[in-house]
Amino acid sequence: MPDKNNSKPAHSNKSKLHQTISTNAGAPIPSNEHVLTAGERGPVLLQDYFFLEKMAHFDRERIPERVVHAKGAGAYGYFEVTHDITKYTKADFLSKIGLKTDVLVRFSTVGGEKGSSDFERDPRGFAIKFYTLEGNYDLVGNNLPVFFIRDPFKFPDMVHTHKRNPQSNLKDKNAFWDFNSLSPETTHMLTMLFSDRGTPKSYRNMHGFGVHTFKFVNKKNESYFIKWHFKSEAGIENYTEKEAALADVDGATRDLFEHLKKGGKACWKAFVQIMPEKDALTYKFNPFDPTKVWLYSDYPLLPVGKLVLDRNPENFFQEIEQAAFCPANFVPGIEASPDKLLQGRLFSYTDTQRHRLGTNFALIPVNCPYAKKITNYQRDGAMRMDGNGGSSINYSPNSYGGPRSNPLKSEQNILLSGNSCRSEYPKKDDFAQAGLLYKLFSEVEKNSLTTNIAGHMKYIDKEIKVRQLGYFYQADKDYAMRIAKILGISEKEIKAYMS
Repeated sequence: MPDKNNSKPAHSNKSKLHQTISTNAGAPIPSNEHVLTAGERGPVLLQDYFFLEKMAHFDRERIPERVVHAKGAGAYGYFEVTHDITKYTKADFLSKIGLKTDVLVRFSTVGGEKGSSDFERDPRGFAIKFYTLEGNYDLVGNNLPVFFIRDPFKFPDMVHTHKRNPQSNLKDKNAFWDFNSLSPETTHMLTMLFSDRGTPKSYRNMHGFGVHTFKFVNKKNESYFIKWHFKSEAGIENYTEKEAALADVDGATRDLFEHLKKGGKACWKAFVQIMPEKDALTYKFNPFDPTKVWLYSDYPLLPVGKLVLDRNPENFFQEIEQAAFCPANFVPGIEASPDKLLQGRLFSYTDTQRHRLGTNFALIPVNCPYAKKITNYQRDGAMRMDGNGGSSINYSPNSYGGPRSNPLKSEQNILLSGNSCRSEYPKKDDFAQAGLLYKLFSEVEKNSLTTNIAGHMKYIDKEIKVRQLGYFYQADKDYAMRIAKILGISEKEIKAYMS
């Protein structure tokens, strides 16, 4: 019998009859998993209305709480450049050793509501707003270097399985594992999430990662693909499953606030991995797949600077709850890569901020750029509080001295090839990195990981258990069989399903 805390919908049955998914206008959708891209590697095409409709609806599902990352804490500080990386990027805030840039950082859990525990097994958001003199640069990452999925079309569905069952209004472990067991690309992330790094002891004691691949462009218009890493100077500290269940539900929020209030600082060393653009076509893993990491042995960490938090906000709602982080906020010298999930976030985050905070969310003080007064032709809308452009011209082009675009700040040209298509990344390497990670774990870490997973899977449908164990088996036989032994499932059953 299923756990009463993991209720399934009354209509959950084994029926093989399915209706065709449609748009809100009734048109059939050709794929509900793969976004339309220019060639197999992208980028995403704006003409994919099916994706835009799905994301626009998803962004408006919760009022007024954030759909994801609802429970969080934040603080102010600075980013200081400690090493010269000007050969890779022309970004002004990275242009000189010793240069400091003000920052706001927000930490959060992902799936829980605003009143949920800080210590639920969940990824942790690690979002940094750099107030640079060229505009705000937002790096919206997590405490783990990979993610569950790599195609933005699957994001609303993934989040639904982390939220509450539509009938029982209870968390639904069966839905969680059903989705994951039908999405082999989640295996690497699950291996990280169900280790003790899925329950960090505090926001100060966890690393931060940009997760996605980004692009640096230097003054010679040469480009490099990069990944961001922030290593905690306080060191990694985690709770076990039992410790997390007993911890103060506001403990991570309390720790950060009290630590800064007492004059302490929270510090991270910042690094990047640098990949020459030409390597992207031949690297052993798709470098734009956020379910994968770049091996340090191939692309070592290069030091860039340090991130220091030293000041609490004066008013949480004004400065943290209303903080709007948008991955589309780049500065000259840093650009997007063809990473499909990143491409989807470029649309989704700004769209959801307009829904949550209003069309003029960028005028809220915490979101205003330091660079200069905002100069564009956007007018009106709810809560316009900055004079609304006064009597100035509100159209472009014009003959009356209005602001103009600057072609010198243009993004680097991207060479595109291939036919538009809805394609999946090759699935043959969905398990390799999860297996490599498992082999790196100590015996204690392996036992913790497999025990955590088995405990979470205990009351779900057996078919889903076996299907998921097949993924773990392909990552590492010992990994799967430790979980299977606890669940009472034989290797023969796993192999039979895999065949």
